[in-house]
Amino acid sequence: MQVESIINFIENWAPPGAAWDKDNVGLQVGSKKSEINNILISLELTEAVLKQAIKKSCNFIFTHHPFLFKPLSRIDTQSDPKGRIIKILLQNDVTVYSAHTNLDFTKNGVSFTLAKQLGLMNIRFLVNQESNQYKLVVFVPEAAAEKVSDAIFSSGGGIIGEYSNCGYRTNGKGSFKGSAESNPKIGEKEKLEYVDEVRLEVLVDCWKLSSVIKNMIVVHPYEEPAFDIYPLKNKNVNYGFGAIGELEQALNQKSFMQSVDKALKAKNLRYSKWKVSSIKRVAVCGGSGMELLNAAINAGADAFVTADIKYHTFEEAEDKILLIDAGHYETEVIVLNQVKKEFEKFIRSKGENIKVYKYSGSTNPVKYF
Repeated sequence: MQVESIINFIENWAPPGAAWDKDNVGLQVGSKKSEINNILISLELTEAVLKQAIKKSCNFIFTHHPFLFKPLSRIDTQSDPKGRIIKILLQNDVTVYSAHTNLDFTKNGVSFTLAKQLGLMNIRFLVNQESNQYKLVVFVPEAAAEKVSDAIFSSGGGIIGEYSNCGYRTNGKGSFKGSAESNPKIGEKEKLEYVDEVRLEVLVDCWKLSSVIKNMIVVHPYEEPAFDIYPLKNKNVNYGFGAIGELEQALNQKSFMQSVDKALKAKNLRYSKWKVSSIKRVAVCGGSGMELLNAAINAGADAFVTADIKYHTFEEAEDKILLIDAGHYETEVIVLNQVKKEFEKFIRSKGENIKVYKYSGSTNPVKYF
């Protein structure tokens, strides 16, 4: 299996187009055409992680945090850790790929995994992404409607929540008159033609639009297909920020905090003051999520579990919600179990004998005294 194959799988699950626009997701170092031996997954890439990868004959490393986030001004292969890692990667033909905020913002990504780890049910996005979809409307002869719609759907158009092949059709009559230089597939040039057509409407994520249009045009019978593209303000039900769900049984504050501590193996929970009889509805955001505090409160959450919370955010949360900072590393590293599971399932489906290892150490830079 080539690297390109596993990358296509990752990007179908967590599309780079869903990531924060200032993020640097995707291929970091290496080649998409390399053959994969084994895979190592880690929250980030360090010299210790790379050493373990080489020891286990892994020439593909997946990380959540991008190895290359800021532009490099130099590559010092002796005194700079990143420079040393790049040198070893190239010497050993190891490819590195990172899925960061795109993995945060997708279903079964970081926040959904965190919600499941805390025992939540009925999990959905806390805040859905919006204004990143288009409505594609294309006019096609009735006889070619299925062929054109199949091309759109197979390219990723028409996905709404857990449903695919979503579209709407209305029948009508189209007209056209080709010039002397035209080459019409239906009718004759320089003659006004009327054709029974179907108006096909499909929702398309912005990062899929170019591919959908390209494949649609390939199979469309007209020399010049007529289609419209409408930008939408809709909330995208497939991608969003944070997650929210409910516990099977309500817990008092002490019991809930003990369950968070145990589930995440946290060494230090910071939390806000709030007197509440029970915790039932819980919002979460893996990693830095304090900007979602008001969304959690407005959603009626009794508690909000995230990380990297500032002093004044705790102050803002007092007597409104139980705000818990469980640690950046602790709320994100659990997604590696989900990544490993997804990778192994994909590899089995391809009949490949590739092993997937999770880094056995800790890359957490935060230490506790």
